[in-house]
Amino acid sequence: MSKVASIGWVSLGCPKALVDSERILTQIRAEGYAVAPHYEAADLVVVNTCGFIDSAVEESLDAIGEALAENGKVIVTGCLGADADRVRKAHPQVLAVTGPHAYADVMREVHANLPPPHDPYVSLVPPQGVKLTPRHYAYLKISEGCNHRCSFCIIPGMRGDLVSRPIGDVMQEAENLVNAGVRELLVISQDTSAYGVDVKYRTGFWQGRPRKTHIQTLAEALGELGVWVRLHYVYPYPHVDALIPLMAEGRILPYLDIPLQHGSPRILKAMRRPAAAEKVLERVHHWREQCPELTLRSTFIVGFPGETEDDFDTLLDFIDAADLDRVGAFAYSPVAGAAANALPGAVPEAIKQERLERFMARQAQISAARLQDKIGRRLRVLVDEVGEAGATTRSTADAPEIDGLVYVDGATGVQPGDFIDVEITEADEHDLWARPAEEGSA
Repeated sequence: MSKVASIGWVSLGCPKALVDSERILTQIRAEGYAVAPHYEAADLVVVNTCGFIDSAVEESLDAIGEALAENGKVIVTGCLGADADRVRKAHPQVLAVTGPHAYADVMREVHANLPPPHDPYVSLVPPQGVKLTPRHYAYLKISEGCNHRCSFCIIPGMRGDLVSRPIGDVMQEAENLVNAGVRELLVISQDTSAYGVDVKYRTGFWQGRPRKTHIQTLAEALGELGVWVRLHYVYPYPHVDALIPLMAEGRILPYLDIPLQHGSPRILKAMRRPAAAEKVLERVHHWREQCPELTLRSTFIVGFPGETEDDFDTLLDFIDAADLDRVGAFAYSPVAGAAANALPGAVPEAIKQERLERFMARQAQISAARLQDKIGRRLRVLVDEVGEAGATTRSTADAPEIDGLVYVDGATGVQPGDFIDVEITEADEHDLWARPAEEGSA
């Protein structure tokens, strides 16, 4: 019996890149290729790269170099692939370089360098496709690209303008995932709230019914599937207000991941961000009036070119007023090709790091206070892992890998993907500890 052609895979970067990897791996399996567990077993290796910031570029170049050293036959794809000259300058031995979400181009290069098996077994591919996440949750990408031109970002240059997926295709994928056992759908894109703008909210169809290509319509439809639906990368446009009642009603999770980036109007203007800080605060307060259980997470940049101490103090005042549950931050780092590189007033590295530490210390206090309020409450959690002492779980406030965890002591007879009710007993600035809730307790 002849050996099945086998492909190794390295996936770097954000969840959007992970979804690209899953789609290509699904096609690879559909055509009869095997997916190798390590370099030695692979006939060639595909490296899906990230190129958003300098550290991600270096990580991607290192991964390509490792794959070449361990295997020797490497195809490069992903965001860094948009700068093919840079890849080939660092690693001229690579077989091919393609850009992000270039599914057909990757498969063409795979075919050219490793001819497909003559007898593919399509039935070996599950309806939901090949997934790189645990069985009980999955990322659902609803669009590619972005129409914004934020001065610190090069994503539109890599991934292009917004291209929304047909709502029928999105819902069919979501339904397949749920039928395969997924209990949580994580909706992602570069700008989730802009879904459908590019096609003027064209009407599509799912289960024989018309559905507008619009984030509210999509959220309503996903809410019919009976699983957790979590929204990521949501810009605070006015029409996002319509999502909050869906959260208050329990149809989708009361969770919004909003990339706010700063609180100073002057810096937001230099960043070319699409929303003003004052209106965001008004909207946040209104959302919480409608849905007190709402969890808000965001990301911020400190040390942006031109940021003064007054600007930074305004940012601290903003996070105090916003009282956000979950926050990530990083010091500004120049990215090759970003318009912000030409801005005056570069902040010295030492000051960037000092501001980052102050920012995170302030936010830790805010997060700790919000989590302390949960002690004594009963929450429903989703089990991620089970050990001898108990279970590692997440609440509706916790997205996988970026937010906190709920450690449940004494949880027995449960499996990953189970929902259980717990009572919160302890908290720090990031995580919660709990015990299984007693039957009938409030």
